[in-house]
Amino acid sequence: MSTSQIAFLKGHGTENDFVIVPDPGNAIDLPAAAVARLCDRRAGIGGDGVLHVVRSAAHPEARTMAAEAEWFMDYRNADGTIAEMCGNGVRVFAHYLLRAGLVEEGDLAVATRGGVKQVHIAEDGSITVSMGRRLLPEEQVTVTVDGRSWPARNVNMGNPHAVAFVEDLAHAGDLYAAPEFAPAAVYPDGVNIEFVVDRGPRHVAMRVHERGSGETRSCGTGACAVAVAAARRDGADPALTGSPVTYTVDLPGGTLVITEHPDGAIEMTGPAVIVAEGFIDPLWLETVIG
Repeated sequence: MSTSQIAFLKGHGTENDFVIVPDPGNAIDLPAAAVARLCDRRAGIGGDGVLHVVRSAAHPEARTMAAEAEWFMDYRNADGTIAEMCGNGVRVFAHYLLRAGLVEEGDLAVATRGGVKQVHIAEDGSITVSMGRRLLPEEQVTVTVDGRSWPARNVNMGNPHAVAFVEDLAHAGDLYAAPEFAPAAVYPDGVNIEFVVDRGPRHVAMRVHERGSGETRSCGTGACAVAVAAARRDGADPALTGSPVTYTVDLPGGTLVITEHPDGAIEMTGPAVIVAEGFIDPLWLETVIG
């Protein structure tokens, strides 16, 4: 860990909040213990994850994407584990790049472990992210909370999701611990689990347990997975009709608008906010990670 001051910002997308660490040259070591302490809401800055901002050419996991995307979102969950993708995180990441003068309004590409994501920053501040194509694995899944079980739709958005439709969002329980799911072999690396209720035509509400982070106020890839699962449940399939399908998804932290296109590509539109910036005390960080 560097002994010089480490700059950070704090931002959120529909209250899915992140510690942003700008590091264009990939010079800052962020071991899991450091990430976990930074995300600690009592002993650290607090967040659902860390957005490590690195030039793609400077990061070994992103160099092959450097020709397509200058910037790499090296995303970490709140417990320090590495994640493939975070939809709300991409919006906040793009908003930071705009704020820092590193990109302009309009279209840009962001490299992630889930591939290169196309982003559009509108004049009104809303940000649309092309989330890639959804996959619909055929495995049947069941999720269980407090002895009650529901069938769940298996959706992959670059990371795995299990979407369960329930009568009441309270049925999800407290979501402090990960709900049980079966069969375990379907998700060998864990899974994000969404619980969904209807609010109106093509309008749903959800709660989510994100693997490695617990319940969060919002999950972008989760909202995409929910929209896809809801469309199939409602008999809507853009691949068959040739027409896009759009769902409004309410989350505890706000609202996202999700559109699925006939080619399977998913777009997510929502806000992003930067709320603070400052410096991390390097001596504190050295102490807490031993």
